Amino acid sequence: MNLSAPFIRRPVGTMLLALALFLAGAAAYVGLPVAPLPRVEFPALLVSAALPGASPQIMASAVATPLERRLGRIAGLNEMTSSSTLGSTSLVLQFDLDRPVEAAAREVQAAILAAGGELPQNLPSRPTLRKVNPADSPILVLALSSASLPLAQIYDLANNGLAQQLAQIDGVGQVGVSGGQQPAVRVRALPAKLAAYGLTLADLRRALGQANVAQPTGAVQGPQRAAVLAINDQLLDAAATSQLVVRSAAGAVLRLGDVADVFDDVENARAAAWLDGSRAILLFVRRQPAANILSTLARIKAELPRMQRSLPPAIDLRIAIDRAQTIRAAVADVEKTLVLTVFLVVAVVFAFLRDWRATCLPSVAVPLSLLGTFAGMAALGYSLNNLTLMALTIATGFVVDDAIVVTENIRRYLEEGMAPLQAALAGTRQVAFTVLSITVSLLAVFLPLLFLGGIVGRLFREFILTLSMSIGISAVVSLTVTPALAACFLRPLPPAHRGAGHGALERVYGRWLAWALGHRRSMGLLTLATVVLSGVLLLRIPKGLFPQQDTGLLIGISEARQDISFAALKKLQMQANAVIRSEPDVEHVVAAVGSGGGSTSNTGMLFVGLRPRQKRRCSADALIARLRPKLQQIPGLRVFLQAAQDVRMGGRASRSQYQYALQDVDLASLRRHAPRLQAALAALPELRDVASDQQSTGLQVRLQLDRERAAALGV
Repeated sequence: MNLSAPFIRRPVGTMLLALALFLAGAAAYVGLPVAPLPRVEFPALLVSAALPGASPQIMASAVATPLERRLGRIAGLNEMTSSSTLGSTSLVLQFDLDRPVEAAAREVQAAILAAGGELPQNLPSRPTLRKVNPADSPILVLALSSASLPLAQIYDLANNGLAQQLAQIDGVGQVGVSGGQQPAVRVRALPAKLAAYGLTLADLRRALGQANVAQPTGAVQGPQRAAVLAINDQLLDAAATSQLVVRSAAGAVLRLGDVADVFDDVENARAAAWLDGSRAILLFVRRQPAANILSTLARIKAELPRMQRSLPPAIDLRIAIDRAQTIRAAVADVEKTLVLTVFLVVAVVFAFLRDWRATCLPSVAVPLSLLGTFAGMAALGYSLNNLTLMALTIATGFVVDDAIVVTENIRRYLEEGMAPLQAALAGTRQVAFTVLSITVSLLAVFLPLLFLGGIVGRLFREFILTLSMSIGISAVVSLTVTPALAACFLRPLPPAHRGAGHGALERVYGRWLAWALGHRRSMGLLTLATVVLSGVLLLRIPKGLFPQQDTGLLIGISEARQDISFAALKKLQMQANAVIRSEPDVEHVVAAVGSGGGSTSNTGMLFVGLRPRQKRRCSADALIARLRPKLQQIPGLRVFLQAAQDVRMGGRASRSQYQYALQDVDLASLRRHAPRLQAALAALPELRDVASDQQSTGLQVRLQLDRERAAALGV
């Protein structure tokens, strides 16, 4: 039985099937999403809660602990980490790879609601939930600046306008705004004047609370008309707030401006952000887990012109960091490698076959197999990424083998005098089983890798299936399209051309083969030495999960002493910005300190966009090594830089590439031993940028309450 016979006898139908495969693959290629890597990230959720003024210990015990008790009961939760600072707590939840993030979010929301009765009653708002991994670098950073408008007004527009619109775009997980705060009226009490009038801070707070109310006032109804009541119950600026009556007695009126300084300001003045050294308001856009970066960015950029038109003309909206450029450049490089590989394979085939007709047959099989693989990738929901394109590049050497075997065997029968049709039938009947056995043996090598578990298995699943699909499709093409084309176009070579150029190659090969057969003991020893040397190299070669990537983006954390003031921190951060901007390979420097700029009051964050790889003098790691000694010359500030990676194994943002967690049930013991471990790790010459997220050495003012004296005084 000859499986290829129906296709050989019906070449028109076979060509139509090949054309259909070509068109399906071409359409699938255009529609395939582009990504740096397959979707391998753990579903991660971020839970945040705030209680202004509460110490980290109170946040950990009164807020984080009740939430942890409830959240820890959720099935499929792999890891839960919490971090408590002054007035805020954040919990990062990581779930199984197979857990849908939407289902996990519903269970987390239910757990937050269940923990409501255990949380402090004076929480300003319920804990919030975000479908985002805080350890991921932002996919887009937008900068807003103006030469005439104040930063507070720009921040108000960004936080209440742009951020809300961006968060509604499909694929966006979180939009953070840094560099400013909402406009506010600040009241700075004068203690001496308060004491002179017999007032306390509680009196001022009570007066302000009673003056700013948002109560329904209702409406009035008459025989003919109705009217809605409106009242000026809101104080909107410092001028109106300073006229607030604090106390009135015997015709004497005491106003707020008499006992306090009242002025227009922002809610939190300890926040600043820069773009290339100039103050700006920054919007950090992070994606949802498993969302395609390029598709999300395309949707965002389609909305940016409309958002720009909604802003005042005096505000300049710019894209500071865009991950799409580096991702597309990396994928384009792999696509060029794939095209070059196909060209080289065809050239090698022609060099050995020395017949353009015979070379065309496997040359047709290669693009058909690759395009058919694109159609299969689209059916499975895969993307064009570095691993799937690498699989296609490797497959180029495999898919041509079957076509060459079929073509060579058919040409052998042609040279023996058979007609093209009979040669195609006889040649494919003889090697069909061989082609199938080769295909099955190759698939048997790759398919077991699908049983790998964890993030490694998920990372290479698309790679293995893409490679396997291309090998399987190449076998089908080699047993259908290749013999049909051979029957139509292949002709026997002239006798003079048949052996030209191959005689010298055969003679050289014959001499080496004869020498090897004559020195069998030496060849055996050489083989054994090769095996032993391979084992030694396997043990000595560096090992890791994934190669260090150069994505064109550096992320960093700046850290000063824990008792530093905001003004001093801002000055140090500006020095670090200037040092980084001095490098010619740096395109943009985005930095922020204060609210939204770091987890604590003595830290800031950095995002450094690099020039395209072909325009740079060095890699990202080499640039970090060059910047490290320059940044160390800034007294009082440590800057930790690392290249952003597409694969993140954790949910905590770290100062360095690797993280270790030290646990203890006793907080005092943990504070005692953590610095010792940090010092021991820092002493190792192989390590750089060793740091700890423990913040327990800052200045603290302790108040010792004399409860008996306070009770006697009635306070």
